[in-house]
Amino acid sequence: MTHILAIDQGTTSTRAIVFDASMTAVASAQEEFPQHFPNSGWVEHDPADLWATTAATCRAAIEKSGGAHIAAIGITNQRETTLVWDRKTGKPIHNAIVWQDRRTSAMCQALKADGFEEAVTDRTGLLLDPYFSGTKLAWLLDNVDGARTRAEAGELVFGTVDTWLVWNLTGGKDHVTDATNAARTMLYDIRKGRWSQTICERLGIPMSMLPEVRDCAADFGETRADLFGRPIPILGIAGDQQAATVGQACFESGMLKSTYGTGCFALINTGDKPVRSQNRLLTTIAYQLDGKPTYALEGSIFIAGAVVQWLRDGLKIIREAKESQPLAEAADPAQNVVLVPAFTGLGAPYWNADCRGAVFGLTRNSGPAELARAALESVGYQTRDLLAAMQADMGGAGDAVLRVDGGMSASEFAMQFLSDIIGARVDRPRVLETTALGAAWLAGQRAGIYPAQAAFAEKWALDKSFTPSMTGDTRAAKYAAWKRAVDATMRF
Repeated sequence: MTHILAIDQGTTSTRAIVFDASMTAVASAQEEFPQHFPNSGWVEHDPADLWATTAATCRAAIEKSGGAHIAAIGITNQRETTLVWDRKTGKPIHNAIVWQDRRTSAMCQALKADGFEEAVTDRTGLLLDPYFSGTKLAWLLDNVDGARTRAEAGELVFGTVDTWLVWNLTGGKDHVTDATNAARTMLYDIRKGRWSQTICERLGIPMSMLPEVRDCAADFGETRADLFGRPIPILGIAGDQQAATVGQACFESGMLKSTYGTGCFALINTGDKPVRSQNRLLTTIAYQLDGKPTYALEGSIFIAGAVVQWLRDGLKIIREAKESQPLAEAADPAQNVVLVPAFTGLGAPYWNADCRGAVFGLTRNSGPAELARAALESVGYQTRDLLAAMQADMGGAGDAVLRVDGGMSASEFAMQFLSDIIGARVDRPRVLETTALGAAWLAGQRAGIYPAQAAFAEKWALDKSFTPSMTGDTRAAKYAAWKRAVDATMRF
């Protein structure tokens, strides 16, 4: 058995990819699922959709592979998304509250006003923001009838998406997570490697609800025999951005990657010591192997690829995502339209949960092409914000070559503008699905099929490098316009 099945459960779709012994993808399947927006700034998923699309895509990918003999499963997932379900029946008490959701903004502000953010940051490396799971879980306990009583009686369990999938894959036998997902809950002490009783008590969260935390490459249980014809061990789990860091082979301190999916997430490996950011980045766990965490600084952008979905589904000026590039290339070069895509607030380094999107610089001649260009350029501007903060925290490490991945990295226009606006080389690998590859490597290495870190890193292969072609004056002027637009957006 030399194949690995990688489950990539994302924000808008679920994918399953079968990798062979050489870590080459040989079959895949993907399904989108509905997004639910019950109120302004609220985002939810139906837990049944997350599980159903996972089971369906896994079966489809295995079938497409010709019935490959799967040695193990690796899971990577959208992080921070919060679920609570009945310990006995497995029935969720509410829809999943998605990482983008901002309903706990007032709760976070109240905790900040009470001076609690320092305790959170000291233990978790995170900021007090609705982005993370902790206040989402507290909201569910406070707002779903009977939830708190049931939780205190030990009847309910909490999990991020990885935990929910393992629970369903194993028929409710295993209530587990890995260190990278735990590190994003705002409940986990990343230095001590355990759940924080201080934070749980402050948020009113019974610790009996929390899953067991394991390494990224570990035994997470076996699938039910009826799902795929026989039990298959689950041997790898990592949150999507950490899995991409692994898939990009960013194993050395100072190595930097940025993933462009629904959001954009840049991580820089800081080694075996957590670095406390002075520029409102997050300190997190990049991966944990053999009980030893490797840390990272992370900058999180809430809207990246999702801005192209907005062009398609909101404005309806394109029918497919790939149409955004030729439309952007047709834009009037004399116009400088700037879009700040704060549809669910702004992430790092601003951390403003309440501001909303805005467009600046419109003229009578502005149209779909100018909006498409502004949408793609917004991702480059936001990435520069992150890299500038990393550079300040790491004393220049932000100048490193940027390795990119994710669906949006396929856009030549977006990647060239990214290189231009950050003034640095951008390297795109041959394998863009590095998130799934990272999950596959974790499971495959644990199963004894895939090579160790050094040999895996040597297999990283370049597809294309993008180098800056924009003049320094133009770069400075365009970035200054972006900063003015962000300032105005936050003041509105």
